[in-house]
Amino acid sequence: MTPQDLKYTESHEWVRLEDGAAIVGITHFAQEQLTDIVFVELPEIGRKVDVGDECAVIESCKVAAELYAPVAGEIVAVNADLDAHPETINKDPFGAGWIVKIQMLDPAELDELIDAAAYESHLKNS
Repeated sequence: MTPQDLKYTESHEWVRLEDGAAIVGITHFAQEQLTDIVFVELPEIGRKVDVGDECAVIESCKVAAELYAPVAGEIVAVNADLDAHPETINKDPFGAGWIVKIQMLDPAELDELIDAAAYESHLKNS
């Protein structure tokens, strides 16, 4: 359930590097905790974010949760398909359920994130 080729945050975001940009979504664990996702408030393209900034809000039947920027940079794309189909995050959190794409200022920030094994260990110890 935790793809080995991604980086993770302890706040349950995942990051995939693609052409110098960070594709960001929430983990399987996070979507499972939220249950049925009914709405995603996406940020504006062009918005600048720092590490830890709220960059989207994910609403489910039971709660609203923030998506935090795992890297600093500029939001260059959002998954507009989530407007009509927010449940895609529940169905495919590591693929079609991606949320934002951030053009990173410093790719070395990825080194600050944790790998799949560390993320799984975090889940077990939480």
